[in-house]
Amino acid sequence: MTEAARRSPGTPCWVSLMVHGLDATLDFYRHLFGWEFVPGPRHLGPYVRALSDGREVAGIGELPPERRLAVAWTTYLAVGDADETAETVRCCGGTVAVGPLDAGEAGRMVICSDPAGAVFGLWEARAHHGTALSGPPGTPVWNELVTYDTAAVGTFYRTVFGYGAETGDPAEGDRVVLSVDGRPVASLRGAGGELPLGRGPRWMTSFAVADADAAARRVAELGGRVAGPVRDVPAGRAVLVADPEGAVFTLLGPPGR
Repeated sequence: MTEAARRSPGTPCWVSLMVHGLDATLDFYRHLFGWEFVPGPRHLGPYVRALSDGREVAGIGELPPERRLAVAWTTYLAVGDADETAETVRCCGGTVAVGPLDAGEAGRMVICSDPAGAVFGLWEARAHHGTALSGPPGTPVWNELVTYDTAAVGTFYRTVFGYGAETGDPAEGDRVVLSVDGRPVASLRGAGGELPLGRGPRWMTSFAVADADAAARRVAELGGRVAGPVRDVPAGRAVLVADPEGAVFTLLGPPGR
């Protein structure tokens, strides 16, 4: 179990979701993870922070009605200077779509995409350091970039954030584990032609659950979609799901009995 602290640059520190129907989305995640919600900064419109056991674990906001964008969870990476890192992203072939801009007293943010098109955020913490709890059910526990191949974007992330990189087990295919200060913090997975048509490369968030099989059934009951089989992985038992607006994420439970 980990709690909030100022993260070293490059460490995933927050996940956020922008949706079209805020109330319905909050009901889905409330019943799935037991989250409660408190108001957050409103610099981009209606926005709440999700609480697990009273600690902030994620953000959910509402898109303006005229913005009919695809809905997806966004991984934010900690930075010491949002403006400087945004310029480095541009120089390394990425794109800066939003910001840098202030999120009240909480911090300074940027929305970017890497050279392959995967969207991610930069977060320069001030009052808000990010996810305050990771490990128990209902909290984010891992972030992975699913892309065409790791070699194409690995150089970009290593240059921008200074990551250490280690090739994963060959049995896992094209996978690279990224580290900060010698500690694994995220991974890159090359899926090649297996990426779903129209979705393209994207950062994926895994949320802990007590029982992956039961949680997958609950997703379907709540109007979401189970996007793949529940499977055993080195970290436990996992299943890919989507919420009612189509935001894809992974449920990760302990190994099956």
